[in-house]
This record gives sequence, structure tokens and C-alpha cells, in this order.
Amino acid sequence: MRLFVSVDLPESLADVVAAVQEPLSDASGIRLTDPTQAHITLVFLGDVDPNRVPDIERELEAAVDDAGIDPFEARFTGLGVFPSLEYIRVVWLGVQDGSEELTRLQAAVENRTTAMGFEADDHEFTPHVTLARMDHAGGKERVQSVVRERSSTVGTTMVDEIRLTESRLTDDGPVYETRGRFPLE
Repeated sequence: MRLFVSVDLPESLADVVAAVQEPLSDASGIRLTDPTQAHITLVFLGDVDPNRVPDIERELEAAVDDAGIDPFEARFTGLGVFPSLEYIRVVWLGVQDGSEELTRLQAAVENRTTAMGFEADDHEFTPHVTLARMDHAGGKERVQSVVRERSSTVGTTMVDEIRLTESRLTDDGPVYETRGRFPLE
């Protein structure tokens, strides 16, 4: 099973996420993510033996304790890209309020999962929600324009848990299913 650890946006923000994505929809080479599945990936675990899930769940509970973060409010605003505006692979929505807490959560989860043998990310964590992926540069100028000129605010949500999420790849895109919830206390 393919797993990652996430903070999910509530479905109540899906319409606003879709509205932020809309100006990108006609860019050549772009694939929009499903706004009803909007989330921040804290750690991608990859393909995992289902027998390891109970151990992962224990470590995620411990990671939440390690982080020592109470529920907090996160505000989603601002567009960006990875790796750069000249070579766009991912278009994302940023996190303004709550980014420090998300970074602490991510570090605690990564410390626990790397101790289990999972690989650490090879880049610095930037809290973000992926809005789209670019398969080719055909629509690069359109995406650059949207990122430079739009001030997009989606809204706020209370972050009160992290989730262990399974990702099943289908012909219609990934389908996510929550495998475990780990409340902040």
C-alpha cells in the first residue's frame, strides 16, 4: 500500500480551492489536483508492507507527542511553484499562519519515520497544498502569469490532527483514504 502522512483541508474549502485553480485550467500541460482531496503532505512513505502499519501508527502517535503542538489555525494563501518559475513541475497554495507549527509537526514525523527506515525528504519542507502538476512547458507562460499576478486566499481551518493516508493510483487520478487519525493535544 502507498502511504503518506498529511494534514487535510476540510471539504468545505474545496470550492474555494477549485476557484483558485480555475485560472490555471486552460494552461497546456497542466493537471489540476482534485480540490476535494486538498492536503499538505508532511511525509511521503511510499510503498509500505501492510504489516508495518501498526508500527507506523504507534510512531505517528509518538511524533504528535514529540511535537507538543496544540490544535492551531492555519491560513492558506499565496501561490508558488516548485522548483522555479523557469522550470515548473508543481503549482502550490502556501500557508501563512500555521506554517511554523506545520514545520514542527513535519520534523517530528520525519524523525520518527526515518528511525523506522523510511527515507527523509531531500529538500527543505515548505508547507503547501499542491494545486497542479505540469507535464510539459506548453502552458508555462500562463502559469507564470497567474502565479505572479494573483493574490489567492483560500481561507483558514483548524488543524487538530494528522492523518495516515493511503493513495491508490487509478486511471482517473489518485484516490485517498484515511487509514488513521492522530489528534493534536
